Amino acid sequence: MKPTISLVMIVKNEERTLLRCLESTSKYVDEIIIVDTGSKDQTIEIARAFGAKIYNFQWVDDFSAARNYALDQTSCDWCLVLDADEYILNDCYDTIRTFIAKGPAIGKVKRIDDFSGSDGINHEITYISRLFPANCRYVGMIHEQIVSELPRIQVNVEIQHDGYLQQTKSDRNIPILLKAIDQNPDDSYYHYQIAKEYRGIEDHERSFHYFKLAYQAINRMEGYAASIIINYLYSIIASGHLEEGIAVIQNEQEFMFDYPDFYFVSALYLLELILSDPVRYGHMISTIEQYYMKALEIGETEKEGSVVGTGSFAAHYNLGVYYEVTGNLVKASEQYKLAAAYDYRPAWDRLELYK
Repeated sequence: MKPTISLVMIVKNEERTLLRCLESTSKYVDEIIIVDTGSKDQTIEIARAFGAKIYNFQWVDDFSAARNYALDQTSCDWCLVLDADEYILNDCYDTIRTFIAKGPAIGKVKRIDDFSGSDGINHEITYISRLFPANCRYVGMIHEQIVSELPRIQVNVEIQHDGYLQQTKSDRNIPILLKAIDQNPDDSYYHYQIAKEYRGIEDHERSFHYFKLAYQAINRMEGYAASIIINYLYSIIASGHLEEGIAVIQNEQEFMFDYPDFYFVSALYLLELILSDPVRYGHMISTIEQYYMKALEIGETEKEGSVVGTGSFAAHYNLGVYYEVTGNLVKASEQYKLAAAYDYRPAWDRLELYK
């Protein structure tokens, strides 16, 4: 008999995004399980329109408890887990069916996280375990993880996620994360997640504090270790603790040798460092060019935590800015044109000034 699949979700007041999520996903599954934790809007009505089986769950500040309750309700062999602010991008029916036909494994899907940057909306790549046999269960009160000895395999399912653009859940997430850190003070993952929450509400000092703790706790075997290093450097820039960055860049060159994001943020960091004390650090200015060139040499990657553009249009554009401020307008124009070829709006704006 052909294996069956449940879409399993926990929701609360998701009327803004749930329709989009279900429209993108319902065709890939045999059953939809919706566990509601207290919606006051049209969430339930939207779910009912897709034939979802709806259950209520008393929220207890524990995502694993809610997700595992939802998993308990499935009648299918496999589960696909999504949040309401996510939706599937690619046609993946055959991909999903082929994956589950091969036998038990944990499917890691590619999620593209939208977030606000100085140049508009940026996109970060992560890989998360979302497709698995129905007997698997979660642990962790927040940013919960599937516990299983089954192999974890990347499966070609692409999910877009724009929840970070809303930043409406930090009031809920931060207290839970603080509780998790109190119970697991040496867990780099919880420090990493709370640092991102504080960054989202622009509390850069607290974000720096927790990124530093996360950085100090990693052993570099974690799948998210590179993302911690990159984001720690961004937090150093945002918080102004520039003295911390030099050692990080020096110590991580070997580990991060094939991450364009590392060289991209290192170039940004060096610019801030030089501007903070031109007399002391001005001799390092040519290294900025070297770092952007290295990012372009590596090019775009599909690595965990990679931000789209750091190996292409964003690096070309920033290199153009570097050449412009150092007086090489010919090279600046060349780099802006290369960035504009990706339809990168800031590059077109700079090129307008050359007309």
